Amino acid sequence: MRVLLIEDDERLADALSLALFERGYLVERVVRAEEGLRRKDMADFVLLDLGLPDMNGLDMLRRLRRVSSIPVIVLTARGDERTVLQGLSSGADDYLTKPFRVKELLARMEAVRRRIRQAPPTVQEAEPQTVEVGDVLIDLAARTVTVAHQGVPLTAREFDVLALLARAPGVARGREEIMDAVWGDAFLAASRSLDVHVWGIRTKTGRPDLIETLRGVGYRLAQ
Repeated sequence: MRVLLIEDDERLADALSLALFERGYLVERVVRAEEGLRRKDMADFVLLDLGLPDMNGLDMLRRLRRVSSIPVIVLTARGDERTVLQGLSSGADDYLTKPFRVKELLARMEAVRRRIRQAPPTVQEAEPQTVEVGDVLIDLAARTVTVAHQGVPLTAREFDVLALLARAPGVARGREEIMDAVWGDAFLAASRSLDVHVWGIRTKTGRPDLIETLRGVGYRLAQ
């Protein structure tokens, strides 16, 4: 199993990485929350310290949970009830207060994995093959868009953005969710790349109301 260790304490990180490696885990250690968000898709489990140099660990956890359900155990020296509750309510699967024994950590990790395996599967609705909004027809399978029966030459990434919104018309998609799904990096949500691509879709289709902007949230496809 691949473990992403987000910890800025050098001595603790080295000792924990070695202990996990000796028990068959592949460990990648990063120091900053920004890097952890970028590397999340390369791991099966996250061990997260709260005292990171670039971002509060709870803030990172909340951002991570907007785009990923990867199991997370919080590791921190802060063991007061309020902090524990904040960590769990922010999306942590479990919580360990430093110092802790490696055996206890391994047991907690296995318990989290067992709960996830036993969780009932969610029912997935069939994905639509085509979506119509007014005279705009989006063919998700063929990756084509037509407006009033005329083809619209979107770029691959513009279509990816539009397709993500079209799979659930009227449902708001957060900036971080879109950036993670299309660009593979939720941390880029602060950039203007997404806005430029949405502008391109609106301009090329000639339908400025096709994608609605939800200030402070993200975007959604009009219904």
